[in-house]
Amino acid sequence: MRRYIILAIFSFFLITNCDKSSQERTLKKDTYVLDNYTKQEVDIAMRDGTKLHTTIYTPKDNSKKYPILMQRTPYSSAPYGAGKMKTKISPNIHLMKEGNIVVYQDVRGRWMSEGVYDNMRAYIPNKTANQSDEVSDTFDTIDWLVKNVEYNNGNVGTWGISYPGHYATISAIDAHPALKAASPQACIGDFFFDDFHHNGAFLLSYFRAISLFGTYKDAPTNSAWYSFPKMNSQDQYQFFLDKGPLKNLNEYFQYDKLDVKTAENKDKIDDFFWKEIVEHPNYDSVWKSKGIIQHMNKVPSSVATMIVGGWFDAEDLYGPLETYKGIEKNGIENYNTLVFGPWDHGKWASSRVRNSVGNYYFGDSISLKFQKEIETKFFNHFLKGKGDKNSGLPEAYVFDSGKKEWKTYDAWPPKNVIKEDWFLSENQELTITKKASKEIKFISDIKRPIPYSEDIKTVFTPRKYMTDDQRFAARRPDVLVFETDVLTENLTLAGDILAKLKVATTGTAADWIVKVIDVHPSDLAEDNEGLQDHLKMSNYHLMVRSEVLRGRFRNSFEFPEPFTPNKKTDVNIKLQDVFHTFKKGHKLQIQVQSTWFPLIDLNPQTYVDNIYKADEKDFKTQTHTVFTDSSIEFSVLK
Repeated sequence: MRRYIILAIFSFFLITNCDKSSQERTLKKDTYVLDNYTKQEVDIAMRDGTKLHTTIYTPKDNSKKYPILMQRTPYSSAPYGAGKMKTKISPNIHLMKEGNIVVYQDVRGRWMSEGVYDNMRAYIPNKTANQSDEVSDTFDTIDWLVKNVEYNNGNVGTWGISYPGHYATISAIDAHPALKAASPQACIGDFFFDDFHHNGAFLLSYFRAISLFGTYKDAPTNSAWYSFPKMNSQDQYQFFLDKGPLKNLNEYFQYDKLDVKTAENKDKIDDFFWKEIVEHPNYDSVWKSKGIIQHMNKVPSSVATMIVGGWFDAEDLYGPLETYKGIEKNGIENYNTLVFGPWDHGKWASSRVRNSVGNYYFGDSISLKFQKEIETKFFNHFLKGKGDKNSGLPEAYVFDSGKKEWKTYDAWPPKNVIKEDWFLSENQELTITKKASKEIKFISDIKRPIPYSEDIKTVFTPRKYMTDDQRFAARRPDVLVFETDVLTENLTLAGDILAKLKVATTGTAADWIVKVIDVHPSDLAEDNEGLQDHLKMSNYHLMVRSEVLRGRFRNSFEFPEPFTPNKKTDVNIKLQDVFHTFKKGHKLQIQVQSTWFPLIDLNPQTYVDNIYKADEKDFKTQTHTVFTDSSIEFSVLK
């Protein structure tokens, strides 16, 4: 029982386990899988001899042959043991009930598989005969499956959400000839930009998840071998503020507690993932080797790909967008499609009719439409159908989160997009006209950092803030606000956003956060079901996109550098793609700030070589300046 409780806790990585989802709950009393499938558990030997635990669900109807749908996961292929069956298998209920051979595999070093786990194990391009990585493990597994599983038709598809989405991406690199379709969903692309870091800033709010990936294990097990830090507080803001510098969190990653308090062991770290983060604060060879985006030229044209993501995914927004763009850039002959909807992490796998993120409602049956009309059609065409490029699906199937409607395009971003610069002017104006450069100053108080949410609670990983009302931040003196007049016609942004800030600081270090916000009309009376009691949709400040850049990385993620005090400096921040129409009667607002706590850790605001080892004395309140010749470059749909 303890293992399944823990599996539920780390839900933020795998929505098909986490939401247990309404889809899972709907099927909880259903015996469809038990009645229609047989289950087999095997240990498949890889080329280096390591055995990976694999669970195979095969339709009982053996009158025809079926494709294989496979998911490789670090989150357990449970339940283990004869007679114990999942209640939901395959990417969605349609593919489950149509009949497919469905395979789950514990990746190397996780749960019942042999070997030692490596977080985002580096891809080895030119392997020797016995070298293994996740690419070869996938290849070897597919090779065994098509040769040994009865009633398979020789075609294999892979899918997964979050970390399993990363392994779906991996499957397409140097792919086995039997792999015909891969759907990486919310796929991790690079741990310096996804999940635990954003542009070099550490996502402090994820610290409880560290032990899930960094607790050592060297033997198969069907029960959890890790535990999560106990915060003993329901106020995460105050908890982390009281803890102080990041080095004070080391105690949560020491598994031998007998000598924790002795001076010589106070900085001891047993968790190999936390140690990796602490010892590698910059984008060095360790992080670069683990990134997968740079290998999209290894995806052959024989593998069709459908990349899926959510516009409001707090964990993995960078990964799916960059994966899609990487395949597009390198694979001119590839069948490669993009699907992005109004979802947070993995909610497209949910069977809920109502689709909302946090307080914001986007419509009904959005996820159900995706599952039936897009995902099922994709896999059936390439695994059971002709498998040619005439799939009947668009190149880009994207949801306009402002108009709340689906659109299709033959390219992403759409071809009729132009770049426009909007300037941060004094008097809180956002204008298309560049004016004389003036200074706007604010104090960044290290004792009163700006919260990322006004909620008082402790979360395992944050999600709802992605659509949170930003009025609470706009009313702080250390948040600069710039907005348009009331729009007289619709304005649609489609593609990435580049904040081109010109700043200065009295210190030598600073973070910079930019938020793009849709300010709703004040006379908007309707309120969403589920809206928090203290909120109204009147004047709702919907956060459409946001991003942080740790200022030391403004010129290079590999070679950080301090600011020169009081010197005007360029800081460019790329915000990930959006597809959002700011409607007539709304306003477009930009917020600029320098803390975002405890979503990200506190910057000392004085330069140190390694923030993870900074001392209390390094943290200083500073005065920051934003110059009004700063601009925001939008991708505007014409």
